[in-house]
Amino acid sequence: MPLILEIVTPEARVYSDTIDSVVIPTASGEVGILPGHIPLLTQVENGELRVTKGNQTTLLAVSGGFAEIEGDRVHVLAEHAITEEKIDEKAVEEAMRRAEQQLKDAAHLDPQQYEHLQGLVRYSGVQLAVKRRRR
Repeated sequence: MPLILEIVTPEARVYSDTIDSVVIPTASGEVGILPGHIPLLTQVENGELRVTKGNQTTLLAVSGGFAEIEGDRVHVLAEHAITEEKIDEKAVEEAMRRAEQQLKDAAHLDPQQYEHLQGLVRYSGVQLAVKRRRR
């Protein structure tokens, strides 16, 4: 019995397929999901999400959100998610540099803007780690 995985962000459906297993970064560590997993609702953390289908593993960078496992369905509702092949390393490095610079000049930022920039830096780091993992 395979799993059906859907990964959705506020902007788009990032991934939807029938898979064999998935490893999700959560607040309490990585959680591996196989067919027949017990029902679960968990918080998704910044990190690498690994999808296995046959003998192929697909990597995605995810940031925040929740995962719900129910029966043979896995739903990930993430703030941000991107597949490895869609990550533009140079663009991510530049966005990370800009956010880090803005954090250095943070005296004028309100706490919400400061947290947003910190989140961008963390998610950029995750994207770079996912992109560079297979080198």
